[in-house]
Amino acid sequence: MISKKVVSALIKQIQLEEQSSRIYMAMASWCEINGFQGAANFLYNHSDEERTHMTKLIKYVNDKGGYSILQSLEMPENNFKNLLEVFEKILKHEEFITESINSLFEAAFNEKDFTTSQFLQWYIEEQIEEESMFKGILDKFRLAGNQTGGLFHLDKELDALAIASIQADSVQ
Repeated sequence: MISKKVVSALIKQIQLEEQSSRIYMAMASWCEINGFQGAANFLYNHSDEERTHMTKLIKYVNDKGGYSILQSLEMPENNFKNLLEVFEKILKHEEFITESINSLFEAAFNEKDFTTSQFLQWYIEEQIEEESMFKGILDKFRLAGNQTGGLFHLDKELDALAIASIQADSVQ
């Protein structure tokens, strides 16, 4: 059985993962209507990934005797100055999610819930990858500047990342 404190912390993380999915969906929609189809595909895919993270947490809580209750969410931001701003906000959001997962891990560890601590290792590793990927994307944005050619190529690269991610998921 899982402690109420850990269940409460996990439910908070479930809400954050669901909100992340909505944030990336709103960003994808903005990209799509502003001509950045590659970035849109990448972010639609990333939105799906966040829902998978949420579902994994829900199933874990339910499997351990808790009950995952979904709560209402706030409307995500849906208007941006440019594509660079979108990805700057993504990195900031991912850093926030990393802090939240670290706090969740700490809560589980302090409750001597080593099973949940072990389960959360996957999320910790995922956040390391996420932050690294978005830092790399931002580095490329800064190299490209606000030049149309650079943004065009970066958008194509984001589309390739989306396709590669979909193909990797289909293999698993």
